[in-house]
Amino acid sequence: MLVRRKLNKQGKMSLPSNTDLTNYQLISYHELVRATSNFSDDNLLGAGGFGKVFKGQLDDESVIAIKVLNMQDEVASKSFDTECRALRMARHRNLVRIISTCSNLDFKALVLEYMPNGSLDDWLHSSERRHISFLQRLGIMLDVAMAMEYLHHRHFEVVLHFDLKPSNILLDMDMTAHVADFGISKLLVGDDNSIVLTSMPGTVGYMAPEFGSSGKASRFSDVYSFGIVLLEVFTRKKPTDPMFAGELSLRQWVNQAFQYELSSVTDRGLLEDAILNACLASIIELGLVCSRTAPDERLPMDDVVVKLNKIKANYCAQITK
Repeated sequence: MLVRRKLNKQGKMSLPSNTDLTNYQLISYHELVRATSNFSDDNLLGAGGFGKVFKGQLDDESVIAIKVLNMQDEVASKSFDTECRALRMARHRNLVRIISTCSNLDFKALVLEYMPNGSLDDWLHSSERRHISFLQRLGIMLDVAMAMEYLHHRHFEVVLHFDLKPSNILLDMDMTAHVADFGISKLLVGDDNSIVLTSMPGTVGYMAPEFGSSGKASRFSDVYSFGIVLLEVFTRKKPTDPMFAGELSLRQWVNQAFQYELSSVTDRGLLEDAILNACLASIIELGLVCSRTAPDERLPMDDVVVKLNKIKANYCAQITK
């Protein structure tokens, strides 16, 4: 699909909008090489099992993120096609937008919108210990919930993400969250409410327990991951923290404290605000419900959005009294 690029008012190339993405030419490999100074480590944003992500500046001065797939990994190559399909079909303000693709026999890359504030994982766990307020955390998780609600209930085909975690939640200039990385996502076809898995998708600590027990996955598998992330955001503890060994998990640790002293597990950066107590309890309770062992005991994402909006409204009403 080779079509022209538009010129903006200054006579420079402009990138396609969401609405006319399919009518645009693929960005060339040589342009991506120029944009990243030949994929220099100075422009490396991150690396994972499927490849590397670089920051780049195109000829029209637009800043982008380029996800370069590891061509030596057969799974990575398949994930490229999966992610292209999922991102091209889905359109939501809280999903990372695909700008273009670049693909040949030796190279595959996704060109994505650049997120200047990095990932939620960076904000929660970097050595800098950056401050992130209660309202910012709540807003981010509401953004994520709305993205997942769209994928599960508003999109013409149900999309299961399968790898929801803080490193796949990216933040733009305004700290609005965008869900990223659809490399292992799946579609629910027709009237099916679940699918049978042939492998264990996702990341340890965030994977729903039914993956191992029944080999089946559904919308509620993503809800489980969302619940774990919600607990992580407000405790600032990863589910893979060394303290969670043996039988103790993040969920069990929070659940025990929820019965007695919630402040013992809440991120200290939030304890200075007395108004937060009731709101935090509601949020932790929601995280615990979403991460229940039995899938049918979890809430659907549209109900999660309603509850988070109510918590936010209650908090804002209290602080403006």
